[in-house]
Order: sequence, then structure tokens, then C-alpha cells
Amino acid sequence: MFLSFGYLLLCQILRLVLQGLRRERSKDLEILVLRHQVAVLRRQVARPDLEPVDRLVLSALSRLLPRSRWSTFFVTPATLLRWHRELVARKWNYPKRRPGRPSIRAEIRTLVLRLAEENPTWGHRRVQGELLRLGYRVAASTVWSILTAAGVDPAPRRGGPTWTQFLTAQAKGVLACDFLHGTRSG
Repeated sequence: MFLSFGYLLLCQILRLVLQGLRRERSKDLEILVLRHQVAVLRRQVARPDLEPVDRLVLSALSRLLPRSRWSTFFVTPATLLRWHRELVARKWNYPKRRPGRPSIRAEIRTLVLRLAEENPTWGHRRVQGELLRLGYRVAASTVWSILTAAGVDPAPRRGGPTWTQFLTAQAKGVLACDFLHGTRSG
């Protein structure tokens, strides 16, 4: 009962004050009401969730608000400086890339291995030339590294024997010819 009587008394006092105030005073009263609402909301919400647009408006309004009135402003100068640091850090934060050249596409890798498998006598330079004909610009060293990583010889031996094998096979014939040539001339 006492509480309801106090409430009715406060309403009557405010009504008398409002009737006596001119238009400018009613704006001050409206500001007082809004400040009280903000104080109530501050007690309910620990930290407001601000959008980037809210931050922009609040930082612009902070420049217009005199320093003596900043106590009513829930954004402190330290908060404004933190927002600025974060904005600058976001602006100059480069995307994280791995150092070095970009990796070879899987399509090119499979094409190189397929060409080497279907043409066993081709070396890495020939495979690179065929890739250029097909419209893929790949360095010969890249083709070599793909083939080496896959366990394929980048410069395979041709179909015939090596020089060592050739000379070993021909050694008897060379000696016989040399021997016969030496006996006839004498």
C-alpha cells in the first residue's frame, strides 16, 4: 500500500513539473528518460554486440560530443582506439600464402604421367614439348620433377643398347678386322 502511494505521488509531481515546463524543458526531460532507459539496459546487457555500422556512427558522434560529456557515452576513448587498431590490422593483413611457386594442377600431373607411360622413349623435354602443343605452359624442369616424384625415369634409355654394350658386342669383330687388316698389308 505504501509503495502504490509513493508511485501515485511521484506521478503527480512529474505531471506538475511537466505542465510548468516550456518546450525546451520537455526535451531535457525526454533526454533524462532516455538516459534512465540506457542505464537500465546497461545493467541487463554485459557487453553490447555492435555491428560495423554502429561502430561507424558511434565513432563519428564521439568527435562531436565534448569530452566533459563522455561519461554518458558507453564507448570509451580506449575502445575507439582499439576499433581503429583492428581496422588498420584488417586492412593491412595479407592473405596467408605458402612461400614459393604454386603447386601443379592435378590435371597436368596426370597428363604428364600418361604421356610418359604411353610413350616410353620420350624424355622430359619431349613431354614438355607435347604439353606446349596441347596448350599447357609447363617448364621442362617441372615435367622432370613430376616424373622423378612418380618414379619414372625423366630421360629414359632409347630402344637400343648403350655405348658400353655396343662396343662390348662389337669388340671381337673389331679385333678380327684389325688383325686381318694388319696381316694383309705386310
